[in-house]
Amino acid sequence: MNRIGIEKQKAQDLSVMLNDLLANYQVFYTNVRGFHWNIKGEKFFELHVKFEELYNDLNLKIDEIAERILTLGFEPEYRFTQYLKQSEIEEATQTSDGLKNVESILEGLSLFISKQRVILDKSGDADDEGTNGLMSDYIREQEKAIWMYSAFLNK
Repeated sequence: MNRIGIEKQKAQDLSVMLNDLLANYQVFYTNVRGFHWNIKGEKFFELHVKFEELYNDLNLKIDEIAERILTLGFEPEYRFTQYLKQSEIEEATQTSDGLKNVESILEGLSLFISKQRVILDKSGDADDEGTNGLMSDYIREQEKAIWMYSAFLNK
């Protein structure tokens, strides 16, 4: 058992999954910053603010994920070269089209929910309430965000 009462192998497995999640969050965060900076068009004022809200939230989540990895007794990845190798989310190649940006955000949030549900299952199995609560909160928030961004696109 580690210092917080979780089997060491289960904690390590969760840390690997959380580092994968962290890589995806980091690339997504950078994309959303690009969306915020470079948006153009009739929805500029509305989306500029929404993208800023989103990247501020992502920044907090990135820190929480990294600190959870440390709490489990492992080291969070910090190198962007490794993030780019590991992340399923790719760097955005276009950042000025607001509707395309929102589609990209929806894809990213859907990926996060999928990954977080797997982590939620594994953290429940490990009796890791800290990781479990974090993932549960993220899923709830992101499900609502998907509904709202989808409504914006009229989908």
